[in-house]
Amino acid sequence: MGSIRPSNIKRIAESLVEKNASLFNNDFYHNRDIIKKAEKDLTKKTLNALSGYVTRYVIKKESRLKKEMEDYSATPEENN
Repeated sequence: MGSIRPSNIKRIAESLVEKNASLFNNDFYHNRDIIKKAEKDLTKKTLNALSGYVTRYVIKKESRLKKEMEDYSATPEENN
């Protein structure tokens, strides 16, 4: 079972990733350092929750993109 995160964590994390997609990767500590620099007034708990969600979001986004590419390449072209 996964943990349920508050909507404010999801909203902030998703907006950070959409604005700075190239900065984030699937490393929790790297993402935490980037978020710490971007957002100054965060508690440790909030910082870690954001970093964890950003990491999961990036991994999910990469796997979704990979799956779409596989589905696209597996689809036969119609020659009609």
